[in-house]
Amino acid sequence: MDTFQSGGLTVAYDDIGAGATGCIVLVHGFATNRAENWKRLGWYGAFERAGYRILALDLRGHGQSDKPRESAAYAGEVMAGDVMALMDHLSLWGVDLMGYSMGSHVAIRVAMTQPDRIANLILGGVGANMLSASPIGAGGMSMAEALRAKDSALITDKVLRGFRLFAENQGEDLQALAACSEARGERLTVADLARVMSPTLVVAGDLDDIAGNPRGLADAIVGAKAVSLPTCDHFTAIPHALFKSAVFDFLEGWEE
Repeated sequence: MDTFQSGGLTVAYDDIGAGATGCIVLVHGFATNRAENWKRLGWYGAFERAGYRILALDLRGHGQSDKPRESAAYAGEVMAGDVMALMDHLSLWGVDLMGYSMGSHVAIRVAMTQPDRIANLILGGVGANMLSASPIGAGGMSMAEALRAKDSALITDKVLRGFRLFAENQGEDLQALAACSEARGERLTVADLARVMSPTLVVAGDLDDIAGNPRGLADAIVGAKAVSLPTCDHFTAIPHALFKSAVFDFLEGWEE
């Protein structure tokens, strides 16, 4: 494990692979970490076999990185700033950038802010709901309330309970995650997405109610391609072989 400093916090990351093909920066989803989201589910191995240098960080509040408990510490531009700080730390330009779920929200802000540094952008676990849907838990218990509940048995919403139990099983800091979830209310607009200049792939499962249709997001990004994974939801899409195939087809220029 390596670390760097961003905004006064210590952020953990992995740097592996030869890099003969290129460099990919991986940004994980909410309530998970780089080891679970990317290593255990086979993405490290897939990219390493393809000759990539792999950089994967634990976002603040997650994994082995520092975990502030104030929601202001997790504003969208701050989270994106951590990824840019990693690229600055390693003097990286022209990298491929891939996120999943919350990691895609972070990645797209990086691509909007520093388009000349991103060769290709891959957005997994997101879709039309990035532009239109209410946050998870809207209208009932919020994600923050579910994470702060004294007992997971008090959480009736199955999605919220699933996130809570997953976070507990990963040994994550529930209070830090609650603060993170409270800072995720900002929504990108079509005008924002027009600032994305990198070739972009959007991938989500066709049963993913959290993401929505990937085509709905891809249509707002100039030239973006969309792939819908059959019979996959938000949680079963990420390890799926078809997801990996779509990503490598895109990076190799075969995705139509």
